Amino acid sequence: MKARSRARSVLAAVGAVVLGAALTFVAPAGAQAAAAGPPTRPAAPATPDPALQAHPLTAAAGPVDNPLKGWARFYSPGGDQNNGYPHALTWGYFGLSEIMTSASNCASYNWSIVDSMLAETAGYGNQAAIRIYMTYPGGTGSHPANAIPPCFTGNVATRADATWNVTHPDYDSPFLITALKNFIAAFGARYDGDPRLGFIHLGLVGLWGEWHTWPYDTDTADGLPNYMPTDANGAQLIAAFDAAFNTTKIELRYPEAGGGAANTRDIGYHDDSFCFREGSPLQGVTLPASLGGASYAQLQRNLNTGTENKWIGSSMGGELRPEIQTFAFQSWPNGSGTVDNLKACIELEHATWMINEGSAAYSPTDANVAAATRLMGYNLTVDNAWFKDSATGTTNVGVQVSNSGVAPFYYPWTVSLGLKNGSGTVVRTWDTAWDLRTVKPLTIRNFPDWNVGTDPSYRDFGYRQYFQHSVDLTGLAQGGYQWVLRVKNPLETVSAAAKKLRFANATQNADGWLGLGAMTVGTGSADTTAPSTPTGLTSTGQTSSSVSLSWGASTDNVGVTGYEVFRGSTLVGSPAGTTFTDTGLSASTAYTYTVKARDAAGNRSAASGSLTVTTSAGGGSPVGYEAEASGNTLTGGAVVAACASCSGGSKVGYVGNGATLAFTNIAGGTGGARTVTIHYLSAVARTAIVNGQTVSFAATADWNTVGTTTVTLTLAAGNNTITIANPGDWAPDIDRITVSGGTTGDTTAPTTPTGLTSPGKTSSSISLSWGGSTDNVGVTGYEVFRGSTLVGSPTGTTFTDTGLSASTAYTYTVKARDAAGNRSAASGSLTVTTSAGGGSPVGYEAEASGNTLTGGALVASCASCSGGSKVGYVGNGATLAFNNVAGGTGGARTITIHYLSAVARTAVINGQTVNFAATADWNTVGTTTVTLTLGAGTNTITVANASGWAPDIDRITVS
Repeated sequence: MKARSRARSVLAAVGAVVLGAALTFVAPAGAQAAAAGPPTRPAAPATPDPALQAHPLTAAAGPVDNPLKGWARFYSPGGDQNNGYPHALTWGYFGLSEIMTSASNCASYNWSIVDSMLAETAGYGNQAAIRIYMTYPGGTGSHPANAIPPCFTGNVATRADATWNVTHPDYDSPFLITALKNFIAAFGARYDGDPRLGFIHLGLVGLWGEWHTWPYDTDTADGLPNYMPTDANGAQLIAAFDAAFNTTKIELRYPEAGGGAANTRDIGYHDDSFCFREGSPLQGVTLPASLGGASYAQLQRNLNTGTENKWIGSSMGGELRPEIQTFAFQSWPNGSGTVDNLKACIELEHATWMINEGSAAYSPTDANVAAATRLMGYNLTVDNAWFKDSATGTTNVGVQVSNSGVAPFYYPWTVSLGLKNGSGTVVRTWDTAWDLRTVKPLTIRNFPDWNVGTDPSYRDFGYRQYFQHSVDLTGLAQGGYQWVLRVKNPLETVSAAAKKLRFANATQNADGWLGLGAMTVGTGSADTTAPSTPTGLTSTGQTSSSVSLSWGASTDNVGVTGYEVFRGSTLVGSPAGTTFTDTGLSASTAYTYTVKARDAAGNRSAASGSLTVTTSAGGGSPVGYEAEASGNTLTGGAVVAACASCSGGSKVGYVGNGATLAFTNIAGGTGGARTVTIHYLSAVARTAIVNGQTVSFAATADWNTVGTTTVTLTLAAGNNTITIANPGDWAPDIDRITVSGGTTGDTTAPTTPTGLTSPGKTSSSISLSWGGSTDNVGVTGYEVFRGSTLVGSPTGTTFTDTGLSASTAYTYTVKARDAAGNRSAASGSLTVTTSAGGGSPVGYEAEASGNTLTGGALVASCASCSGGSKVGYVGNGATLAFNNVAGGTGGARTITIHYLSAVARTAVINGQTVNFAATADWNTVGTTTVTLTLGAGTNTITVANASGWAPDIDRITVS
């Protein structure tokens, strides 16, 4: 098998000793400066309009394939750009000679190669990041190693590079400088602001366009000449790029390049050896010397030039070092061996995106990769929406947006408000002037070099940015609506497949619209009719710490929007439906409940008849109370904020300096001493007063990491209040508390669900049903797993899994759960194959995790392959088996085998001998076909050769 020929990774493997030096050059004195130090915090945002009602939104995990962030895969013409780990960026190199093709006219440009890549990329809904070069050791396989334009011949001298076997132009040639400046101007005139482009590297100069020519650089003590341009000439090119690109974000390899000419311009940087460690002893090439980095590390260069805060306005990109891509996240958030501390690399470099061809092999369910991807760039959450529950004519709508990523969103994309009617149709929209670029990360990590505390430490930076817009509801029919919000990806103007910018919220819809909450539009007099009173309040189960309730639905002249559940006089829940489970209760304790219905205009029904329920005997397990629970009392500036790492998805912050958080209705049982465990977040050590006792809180790793400390409090019999305060300083942010005491609670799991079956399927969905489980207290719901991934949590015994691939086998199991959190054993598994998608060929990647490889067969990277990988070393006893191949109702099928082989080979496919003609080389994919008879349902197709080598296999398609 021939390994994928990518010059940088091959040369790195061959010349690891020199690679670190290859990235090192002596920075010109003019580029040196002191570290900038902690950045000034932006001005605080406006406060919400007090005339509007607050509507808290629930945070959720952000999408990993949001536009303009995360991982970029290499462009391969004709390849599927959406396979592998979810992503929204495609990376491409181009030789300058492929654009400046004329031998006689340096002002003639053929952009077809770039246009083709951009058009194909947009068709997949992705945006492109590109670089143009003149020297690329070994070439890319489809682009030349030497890409000096032919019109330079006779006008620009060349220099031989014996180390990399390439030819450099004279970068100080006046002819070259003029030609490149003209090219840059034309480049910008054609592509600046093109919605198909996300990022452009300055490129052009040096090896791979990375602005270094090692070992032919400024360090001439080795006896080799310097091939780099002078700082003055480099600065001319940097200035030309800055003038040509005013919308599309551009990035440069090093802050010292051109004498630091980019450092005061809107030009970011790209770190092409991201988070790698090399040498002996190992040193990082991203993290600064204060964190074990080399003197030439990217962030050390930034500190040396005072550009470590450039990310605030300019993007940071690059490439996760190829040698570590396959295993980089095994020790997340830390590093191991040649992988440096990835979390620190992302946080301190404020990385928005990175080339990562190895991500093709990542599992979409890999939690470590997902955590890193969400941390990169922006991760936006709408914490609260502000609007009137009922309005007519002109009214205002506001939102508070926070950013838990490491960088802002860098583009001024339009944010639109909309109203959806009861059928889910958007009936009116309003474009706002809201600028998402102002939503900076809430916290940022301090450099040790700033001398502001031990590492890691963090500081507050951004805010929950408040935006407000005036809307006119005139002409809308009276009735119930839902406010929605979306961000328009400009790529939508050229591609219907454009990926949507989505928020990290539970109400984010796949169509790009984020649900903000229900409201009523009235004409004439406002709706003043309350819903009918809920009836039939009953308890469907209880444990030692919870009570489950249900009731009959109310009616309303416009529409019921939800219910309010009261424990005594305390509001403990606001469900949309007619069931609710009250948790955190005391064992053997009587609780009295009532329920009210509400409508969109804010009218409340009379309270239902009361119901008294006594919890089961037992206890002993700690009882938890969330800080953000609606029954708690917040004073001063204390606020509820989204928190992905917190148990309830939220926390309470800004406690202290007079602001307090009071946990109410804490069950004291019969009274006495209780151990209270406080779950908190604080990147710095803090103290608080808890019911009169001073409690110390050690610093956690960062503002997103939850720590715990304990305090013993004497609680009274019945309900208690636990108050956290600090009159003269800040307390930590609070996730929740747990209170211990009592005896054992419900530990009995529900019975295992039985009879799992599929009553229906389409090419993209599978419907499931099963027999109900039983429980000693009561079943509260089920969990449906596709493989090991939780895909649904229905309360009943049916579920439909959507967004699936055609003719693909999926395996499901179901577990039952009760109010105490006990889970049943998994049901028997059920494998269902989706229907064929209308006759189109169905593809199966060779490297898919469900396939079986025996002997020496292995997965290898392959830039020209559809999935970015192939399976090689098949044959001589080693086999590749494609499993779960859909045969539909059975019968003859045409199998097209996509393969790579620089020599003619044969293989045995399910017993048939198939001949494979030689392809152009080991990087070129060819095809051959064979007719196989498949059985109904799922099949296995095996590629083998008992006594010789088979070709490398990219994929098969079944028609």
